[in-house]
Amino acid sequence: MDLLENPVRPYAWGSRTVIAELLGVPSPAPHPQAELWCGAHPADPSRLVRGGRSLLEEVSADPEAALGEDGAARWHGRLPFLLKVLAADEPLSLQAHPSARQAADGFARENAAGIPVDAPERNYRDPSHKPELICALTPFQALVGFREPTATVELLRALDVDVLAPHVELLAGQPDDGGLRALFTTWITLPQSMLDVLVTAVQEGAVHLAADSGSPWQGVARSLLELSERYPGDAGVLAALLLNRVELAPGEALYLPAGVLHAYLAGAGIEIMANSDNVLRGGLTPKHVDVPELARVLDFAAPAPPVLTGHPDGPWSCYDTPAHEFRLRRYHGAADRPLPVPDGGARILLCTDGYACVHAGGAELELRRGAAMWLPASDRGVTVWPRGTSTQLFLAADGL
Repeated sequence: MDLLENPVRPYAWGSRTVIAELLGVPSPAPHPQAELWCGAHPADPSRLVRGGRSLLEEVSADPEAALGEDGAARWHGRLPFLLKVLAADEPLSLQAHPSARQAADGFARENAAGIPVDAPERNYRDPSHKPELICALTPFQALVGFREPTATVELLRALDVDVLAPHVELLAGQPDDGGLRALFTTWITLPQSMLDVLVTAVQEGAVHLAADSGSPWQGVARSLLELSERYPGDAGVLAALLLNRVELAPGEALYLPAGVLHAYLAGAGIEIMANSDNVLRGGLTPKHVDVPELARVLDFAAPAPPVLTGHPDGPWSCYDTPAHEFRLRRYHGAADRPLPVPDGGARILLCTDGYACVHAGGAELELRRGAAMWLPASDRGVTVWPRGTSTQLFLAADGL
């Protein structure tokens, strides 16, 4: 086992307080801090405190010790997941991720076209899919998946915007996944002159709806206003009208499979994902947007992802998903004795509150708030003793 030094990613939408306070450094930070990465991602791997070697180098040096014999073969010697602390003060881009087949095909297609892997117009930077799970640390708001069409018709009519009328009737006349695809594709491909008119009109309708305390759409309207103010004339504001608005309490989670359109709006959470960079964006961003490719991978018929609360797994709460690349467990509370850490594969243990003592192979390390620890597959029989009055730990592992 080894303590890790973990890189902070300074994206513009990040918080200047959440990660700084978690790490115990001066707050507010001079620049936004969006993500704390714990893993072996080639772009910015964690480093072992002892010796200073990157976790990417550590795994590559002895994949079987790091990942286990089965894991080393299954994941081709690579750590299959990336664990993050995500802290959003502003909305992230509207995006979706491809399936494994779509990612492999898209990667091969762009390679054949001669598009450099680091080119800004590249959609597929690797041949892998990117399922992910977000578990809230604070109240967390997101837009996730297409809302049931008849409910969306109710929202559009409640906005009471004349220029929306033909669009409302399009969906009202076909209230299914086909109607959603037609309306989404119409909006996302409008010329900018029409977008400017339509987004402004929707913003005006949202002002009145946000002020109506009796409306079931008040929260949605407030989110629309924030998006339209930050991204005036952006087609993503219209697309947001079609999505479910979800609020997570701390400890609640969402799993996002391939094809689910989503945007994180605000809050802090623990995110775990397959170790991939494949993102297809649909708006609310200055980055590359490929509308035809996004529309090709979207699942317009998928139900809204359920809110996960975790199920008991010994002393841990486990958030099960279909993803083989990762599994997330959470512990929150106090303990009067050491607790077992599940064996099997590579693991990263992160402390977000309190502190704990970790024992492995006769050695002991203290895990403080904001610190993370690498536990290779060869470390078996590991125990952790939460010593704070309300310690919170997250354990990332593969999903095998």
